[in-house]
Amino acid sequence: MNSSYPNGVNVDQLHATIHSVKNDPALAQFEFRAHTEWRSGAHVQTYVQGFRGVKQENQSRKQPFVLEGDEPPVLLGSNQGPNAVELVLARLTACLSVGIAYNAAARGITIEAMTLDVTGDIDLHGFLGLSDTVRAGCHDIGIACHIKSPASDKDIADLLDHVQATSPVTDIVRNQTPVHLKFVRDA
Repeated sequence: MNSSYPNGVNVDQLHATIHSVKNDPALAQFEFRAHTEWRSGAHVQTYVQGFRGVKQENQSRKQPFVLEGDEPPVLLGSNQGPNAVELVLARLTACLSVGIAYNAAARGITIEAMTLDVTGDIDLHGFLGLSDTVRAGCHDIGIACHIKSPASDKDIADLLDHVQATSPVTDIVRNQTPVHLKFVRDA
């Protein structure tokens, strides 16, 4: 970690980004993308590479990130990767971790160590189509955020409240986001 960057965050660049977006709100519009290919059974591979942001297509990723997805054998999979729910939970804690590190740095809070443990509880009656009243997704998500910091408990609590309010993935999970699935026939 670069010692001149609190929590590994270039705070000057962070403030410059905020200033730029305030002056040109169109810079804030991003489109993230992923391409998933079904392999067999529950096994899928998802490729993440390009995205649009800051009014242009981003070309910084020369190779795609490849994410394996599958189910455990108890759910008819072959354990070639985490399942989709586990990936969502992992990305939720990743987003919160980034938000905590960035916002702590901006507030002058030093983070010496941080881990997040997440659990998501699901009743399979919804997924299996056995109930019209049970949700298919998690009915509860719990996150234990362990932070080692010289900051006060109040400062950490205020930080976590702010991060929860500004985390994109927390917002996606907590609020209804329209999802549009359309059929496209391949030749």
